[in-house]
Amino acid sequence: MRRTIFDEDHEAFRASCRTFVERSLRPDQEKHIANHEFGRQMWLDLGRQGFLGLNVPEEYGGSGVEDPRFMLVLAEELSKLAFAYSSCVGIHADCVAPYLVDLCTTEQKARWLPKFCTGELLTAIAMTEPSGGSDLAALKTTAVRDGDQWVINGSKTFITNGYSADLVIVAARTSPEKGARGITLFAVEAGMPGFERGRKLDKVGQPESDTAELFFSDVRVGDEQVIGDVDAGFGYMMQRLVVERIGAAVNNISHARQILDETIAYVKERQAFGQPIGAFQANKFTLAELVTKAEVTQAFVDACVMEQVHQTLTPVDAAKAKWWAAEVQNEILDACVQLWGGYGYMNEYRVARAWSDARVSQIWAGTNEIMKELIGRDLGLGGQPVQTRAH
Repeated sequence: MRRTIFDEDHEAFRASCRTFVERSLRPDQEKHIANHEFGRQMWLDLGRQGFLGLNVPEEYGGSGVEDPRFMLVLAEELSKLAFAYSSCVGIHADCVAPYLVDLCTTEQKARWLPKFCTGELLTAIAMTEPSGGSDLAALKTTAVRDGDQWVINGSKTFITNGYSADLVIVAARTSPEKGARGITLFAVEAGMPGFERGRKLDKVGQPESDTAELFFSDVRVGDEQVIGDVDAGFGYMMQRLVVERIGAAVNNISHARQILDETIAYVKERQAFGQPIGAFQANKFTLAELVTKAEVTQAFVDACVMEQVHQTLTPVDAAKAKWWAAEVQNEILDACVQLWGGYGYMNEYRVARAWSDARVSQIWAGTNEIMKELIGRDLGLGGQPVQTRAH
C-alpha cells in the first residue's frame, strides 16, 4: 500500500540517508559487531551529514527542523541495516536532544549542543536501575545537596551508548519524601570523579551497540549540571515518553519489513522438491498473512506519526503503536527464520541477526505488558498509575 505521509523533501532526504548507510555504515558493520561499539568515527560522519542535529536550532549548529518525519526517515533507513543503528542514533539524536533543547539554559546549550551536533559529544540517558526494571518512579540513585553542590550515588543498567557517552542525563532522587515528584535530572560528564562505567553488557542481540552499567560514587556536580528544574525530572520524562514510543514503533516495523522483503525474495529462489519453497501453500499463506499484518501496522504507525506532526498524539495511542509494532515485528522475524530453515539459525545471515536483535523491542521503552496496562486503564478498567521507561 502506498504511504502518504511523506512529501518530495522527505524522499530526497531518504535518498541521502540511504546513500550514507550504504557508503559509510554497511562496510564497517562487521567491525562494529566485533568491537561491540560503533566507534567515534561513525558519529563524526553522522555529524558531518547533519543527521545528529536535525531537531537542534541552527544557532547551536543544528538544522532547526521542526518536522519529526525527517528524524523518522533516518530511523527507518538505519533500521533496514540493523536495529542497533536506529536504536543508538535515536537515543542521541531523538531522545536526548529534546532534553537539551527544551530544558537547558542558554549557557548549557552553548556548551553542549554544538558538539552534540557534530558527533564530538556523544550522549546517553540513564534511568533504568538494576532493582527497578519498568518501575521508573522507584529509582534509588540519589543526589544530596552539600553546600553549593550535589553528591550523586547509585547505579544504572541497560544504558544504550553508556560505555561511549561523553554526557549522560541521569535521573536521581533529590527529595525522597516527594516520591516520584522528587526526581531531578543531572548532566554527568565523562571524567567526573566517581563516575565509572562497568562492562559492555553481553546481549542476546544488537552486538553493534554498546550497552553498559554505570556507577556513581560521590559524584559531585554543581547547579550548572542540573537539567531543568529541581524535582521536576519525573514530569519531564513522562512528557517525552510519547515521542520515544512512537519512535520505537517506527523502528520496529521498518526493521521487520526489510527482512520480510528479503525473505520473500529468498523463497522465490530457494528450491525444494522441484519448485521454489514460496510456491508451497503453507509458505504462501504465511507470507500473505505477514505482509498484510505489516501493512496494517504500518498504516496505524503512520497515522500516529501524523498525529505527532500535529502535536495531538496521545500517550495511549503511542502505547498502542509501540506494543503492537513490537509484537508484529517479532512475529514476522520468527516466521522469516523458519522460512530460511537452517540458514536462518546462522549468525552470518541477516535474518538470524535481525531475529535476535528484535527481541528487546517488547521490553524497552516500557514492556509490552505495561503498554497494555496503560491502555486498559484508559478504558476505565482501574489499577494503579504506571509510568515506565527502559534504556
